[in-house]
Amino acid sequence: MPTAVNKARIGVFGGTFDPPHAGHIAAAACARHELRLERVLLVPANIPWQKAGSRTVSTASDRVAMLSAAAAGIDGIEVSSVEIERGGESYTIDTVDQMAPRGEVWVIIGSDVAPQLDTWRRAGELRERARFAVYDRAGREGDRPPEGFRYECFEVPRLDLSSTEVRARVGRGQPIDGLVCREVAAYIRSRGLYR
Repeated sequence: MPTAVNKARIGVFGGTFDPPHAGHIAAAACARHELRLERVLLVPANIPWQKAGSRTVSTASDRVAMLSAAAAGIDGIEVSSVEIERGGESYTIDTVDQMAPRGEVWVIIGSDVAPQLDTWRRAGELRERARFAVYDRAGREGDRPPEGFRYECFEVPRLDLSSTEVRARVGRGQPIDGLVCREVAAYIRSRGLYR
């Protein structure tokens, strides 16, 4: 009698990553460990639909370069430019559909966005095709996905940090050392980003 093939458990952590900071990397590493994921793909959005028109977003190439620097040398954490290569606005369901043949897809999200999952594009299909890994974000502790979404919670050390804050600190001329890795800080300086 044939045995069932175990599907790889793949984490997909999407975002703008403008810039990627210590909280992003900690969440990816903790999700991989706690949920026994084979690997976690950091997926920068091409055009983040939730931020379209609200602010200028750094170029895809700058965000991929910073994310690659931030993830360098971390076992099981990889950068995937699948949404950038696809072009247009980035929707999680499209990425889940693309990754599903490779294994069981776990979408990593913060509690700040969890309650709005039913507003995402093709939410019904997303609910059926992916599982969600939810971690608490400061000020939104305990917020969870709507009924019907399959999820597990995992712990991340509390880092009250956001890309918005990092950009603002750069704009004010304040240090960002320790908030982003050294290579990302150097990249931001060399490219004059967020000034």
